[in-house]
Amino acid sequence: MSMEKFESWGRLDKRPQGAISPDDYEDRLGAVAPMAYLPFGNGRSYGDVCRNDRGTLIDIARHGRILAFDPGTGMMTCEAGATLRDILVQAIPHRFFLPVTPGTGFVTVGGAVANDVHGRNHHARGSFGNHIRRLTLLRSDGERLTCSAEENAELFAATIGGLGLTGLILDVELRLMKVPSPHVQQHAIRFENLDEYFALVDRVGEEHEYSVAWIDQLARGRRTGRGVLWAADHADASCEFPDLPKGLKLSLPLSLPFNPLNSLALKALNEYRFRREAPRETVSTIQWTSYFHPLDRLGAWHRLYGRQGPCQHQSVYPVENAKQTTVRLMETARKHGHASFLTTMHRFGDTAGRGLLYYPRPGFSLTLDFANQGEATVKLLDDLDRIVVEVGGAVNPSKDLRMSPDVFEASFPSWRKLEALRDPALVSDFWRRTALALNR
Repeated sequence: MSMEKFESWGRLDKRPQGAISPDDYEDRLGAVAPMAYLPFGNGRSYGDVCRNDRGTLIDIARHGRILAFDPGTGMMTCEAGATLRDILVQAIPHRFFLPVTPGTGFVTVGGAVANDVHGRNHHARGSFGNHIRRLTLLRSDGERLTCSAEENAELFAATIGGLGLTGLILDVELRLMKVPSPHVQQHAIRFENLDEYFALVDRVGEEHEYSVAWIDQLARGRRTGRGVLWAADHADASCEFPDLPKGLKLSLPLSLPFNPLNSLALKALNEYRFRREAPRETVSTIQWTSYFHPLDRLGAWHRLYGRQGPCQHQSVYPVENAKQTTVRLMETARKHGHASFLTTMHRFGDTAGRGLLYYPRPGFSLTLDFANQGEATVKLLDDLDRIVVEVGGAVNPSKDLRMSPDVFEASFPSWRKLEALRDPALVSDFWRRTALALNR
């Protein structure tokens, strides 16, 4: 067993922790203590769903091979430690693309399954779990199970979005999407306030494969909720860009001793973000990395937020009260003295999820992104939670670092079904703090 630093993206607990490889874990089966382990991918979850500070992590990144790929059908099988970027590098030369990708390519496939990640086209294709054909799950009793919609279906549903608690995911088979080009034709549509955004978002979703909005959280009055909606579709086959760079262009080697993302700096940045887009709709063709994974070009960008790191609040809430809820959430952040570096909004569609704990339900999802200021930030996040729960919404566990058990239960009332199927050897700090606290 090695002692290494396994930070979450929110920089929780920087002390070294014990970790073993999937092979070492398999060797220990039969003598595994309850709640002693947790699979760990690439640490891109913000909070403690990827932490088990009382136990040992299973470092799935050590098993990251592409096992099979059929360039005729787009079916790919890979180990759980392969990253989404690994998949794209293999698939793009054959004109295939991930049907769903989150905002970074450095998520492992196991992590994408465990958190059932969504992307900018949920309205069109649902979440990551909607495109999994089958997976292999290793349980701590030594059983190696093939899980799909037809075989071990209950465990399959529990594993998708199951936060890595149903067993060790060994490999995943998924269906990729045929595209004429990986690059995209982007439509940039500037809107002056939230009324304009809500007036155009459904039309844009019907016309385009992808859409996401940036919102100026600090704008007030008639400009409340101003921003830019970026819609996109895959470009035609003639579109070419230089080959994907081998490495990152720039990385932050050290954490900054202060938070440069203060309100004054962000007001200026937001003004620039808004004004650089023309008032009319503009169309341009851009490289896929710039549209889907823009921050991946800057390694360890979470260090920009200072030594305490970033935190996110991502919630989803119903269409009926979406505008009022969005305003309340942004105003609450301002009242608490917090400026969101990157505020984004997605329109989720009606596609049913396949997992027990399904976050992307129909409605609107707002992501607020803050520098962690300790107790002041915790108080803010608690207030944001209350607003979301009051309107019948949910808070995303993969972005959370202090959600209360009551908020978790209100967000995911089917959690007891997952607890009944949880592998007894596996637990996370998040699950201890929420589900097991409710289960006492």
